[in-house]
Amino acid sequence: MDSQDRQPAPLPAGLMSSQRLEAFSDGVFAIAATLLVLDLAVPPRDETPAGGLAAALGRQWPAYFAYLVSFLVIGIILVNHHTMFTKVRQVDRPVMFANLALLLVVSALPFPTRLLAEYLTADADSHVAAAVYSGAMFAMSLAYSTLWLAITRDARLMHEHLDPAANRATLRRFGAGGIVYLGTIGLSFVSAVATLAVHGAIAVYYCFDQLGGRAPGLAAPAGSAESPEPPGPGVAAQAGRATSPRISGTADAPPDR
Repeated sequence: MDSQDRQPAPLPAGLMSSQRLEAFSDGVFAIAATLLVLDLAVPPRDETPAGGLAAALGRQWPAYFAYLVSFLVIGIILVNHHTMFTKVRQVDRPVMFANLALLLVVSALPFPTRLLAEYLTADADSHVAAAVYSGAMFAMSLAYSTLWLAITRDARLMHEHLDPAANRATLRRFGAGGIVYLGTIGLSFVSAVATLAVHGAIAVYYCFDQLGGRAPGLAAPAGSAESPEPPGPGVAAQAGRATSPRISGTADAPPDR
């Protein structure tokens, strides 16, 4: 049968491909990251004295700092979201709603970023701004963990078997991150600048894969880079010659007396 005549196998009732969800999520991540740059303002020329541009740009360091950390956070969420969905074969309605909850928080990140950039050096108000920013990051952490729980609750959604021990380790890492995010809310009332720096350090930590690999002893999916391809005829023939007994030589040898 020609490959063009083949139809994909229908998905079970209530399940659907994850491709549209991933494409929509990528679009939201891209828009949220792009909106961050709108908060980087150019010093007005009529308000900047001659030769004072460098000083005016330097006074905007809170905006640069907040932009850098928030862009890193959104970028890491995008990378880890992609890593998560490489393990997903199909999704259902709970997964889609959990993913929407994550996108809700991500799409709102430009607001607390702008708020913290504006009030980072504003004495008492800086603590409130940093607490709002930390609260948004804590909500993002909860939403990401909820999405992982929604995916792993049903084995039909996964491409491959998930090792229970590896899953528990993943949840512990997610839980530890949530505790740290919660702690940054308290740190906000000590130092707003230190709070923003801690969020940057957390983002660097999540640069590393937190989901782990395949369960020990589980074969790689067919066709993957880790799945060994069957040997070709030439390789099989060579292997056969190397391992088979030399029958011809035995037949030619004279019998022992």
